Amino acid sequence: MNFVVVSSIGAVFMGIFALFVRMKAAKKPTNVKKIILPPVFMSSGAFMYLVPQFRLTGMEIIEVVILGMLFSILLIKTSKFEIRENEIYLKRSKAFIYILVGLLVVRLALKSILSTTIDYGELSGMFFLLAFSMIVPWRIAMYLDYKKLYKQLQGKQ
Repeated sequence: MNFVVVSSIGAVFMGIFALFVRMKAAKKPTNVKKIILPPVFMSSGAFMYLVPQFRLTGMEIIEVVILGMLFSILLIKTSKFEIRENEIYLKRSKAFIYILVGLLVVRLALKSILSTTIDYGELSGMFFLLAFSMIVPWRIAMYLDYKKLYKQLQGKQ
């Protein structure tokens, strides 16, 4: 079976998993660890760049990082916190599910198109960097929003 097809199937399952994690997370209070740790754990994936097959050119890095940061805007806009019962919760957003699915569809389409002209290893490196460039700004924005509410919550006590 083709690597692109297998990785696309994997991406769909990861997207579904992310939806369930997000829905479950909205039921429990959040904290700094829950916001910051996912990109920290994901950063270990950068070890792939030690293998020459996955390395990117400077221009590819710039393009992918910019695209990831643009995609992160959608995630930032749909991730808001609220104070409930003296705890900080992530608000449920119906738009988040559609945006996550939309981003997944765009990624799959890009992968399908680009796989005809870009080597699979290089493409893998690009999509890892795309995801990382999308998650880091999103989590930074979440952290800043969380800190504002945390200070507000501390002021009430």
